[in-house]
Amino acid sequence: MRMRERRREKDRWTRAKSLAEADTSAVVCRGLTKRYPGVVAVDGLDLRVEHGECFGLLGPNGAGKTTTIEILEGLLEPDTGEVRVLGLSWRTDSKELRQRVGVHLQETRLSDKLTVAETVRLFRSFYREGPTVAEVLGRVQLAEKENARVGSLSGGQRQRLSLACALTGRPDLLFLDEPTTGLDPQSRRSIWDLVESFLAGGGTALLTTHYMEEAARLCDRVGIMDRGRVITLGSPADLVASLGAEHVVEFSVSDGEDIIALEAQGIDRFRVLPDVHGVRASNGRVFLTVGHVHTTLPALLEALRADGLTLAGLSTHGATLEDVFVALTGRQLRDA
Repeated sequence: MRMRERRREKDRWTRAKSLAEADTSAVVCRGLTKRYPGVVAVDGLDLRVEHGECFGLLGPNGAGKTTTIEILEGLLEPDTGEVRVLGLSWRTDSKELRQRVGVHLQETRLSDKLTVAETVRLFRSFYREGPTVAEVLGRVQLAEKENARVGSLSGGQRQRLSLACALTGRPDLLFLDEPTTGLDPQSRRSIWDLVESFLAGGGTALLTTHYMEEAARLCDRVGIMDRGRVITLGSPADLVASLGAEHVVEFSVSDGEDIIALEAQGIDRFRVLPDVHGVRASNGRVFLTVGHVHTTLPALLEALRADGLTLAGLSTHGATLEDVFVALTGRQLRDA
């Protein structure tokens, strides 16, 4: 009994020491777990976000991204695990933390009857200090809409207003949960510009997204989540480089000669083609991870001809974070 008690005491001391040493980081969590009936949303997650970086949690819907960020925002209590944000704890320092973090939720419900300026003024009143309403609206390019009612705004304008509300306290740390979901490309780029401006001013951001381009553009580091865990971590460039190749060749064969025919003959035979680093099949298509398209493509066409197969579709693209996810899980983000 005494041995078990000493071991438990040593474990508690070790965890406390580890967290104390990690207090210089903007966000630290260890052993984070959150369960719902029949579902483990977050499964023993360890994570650290450094000051001044943009850290992205990337993964499909249901991977645990939103649950994780809501715990870090202080909106949810974890079942187990420890969290420190800006060196503080939500359990003991919630008032101070609310003055120092900004939160952009996946869906923010604002009063349609208030004007844009009234909405920002309301949120500004929650903080001890921060920019003026005019400064915030200018920053998010909504100055000309200050007297417009929220209900009249477009989707992109609403998202910029939501971000304005998150910035009214001049936060040290900004949480962004799927900030551009459902937006058109122009509105999405506008949000990206705002986030980059915040980071350029010395801020720290943690965002969740399932957009590859968003993560690649904004994030210094990315953690790819699946089934409540981070399955790999690194800079976008390093994660893509981990594939060992720069391009993906995707092809299919004619009706009546579908992927079953290819699988029967073994798709691994394409692995011996020049400059091929990886092979997989999904939904009637074959994907080759290759170093140089011009090296692999002629050999691929010759291999298909020799097998009596007719090419039905062919495309190529540069390797992306989605290809990293597929290589690790065998599933595509949009299908997961």
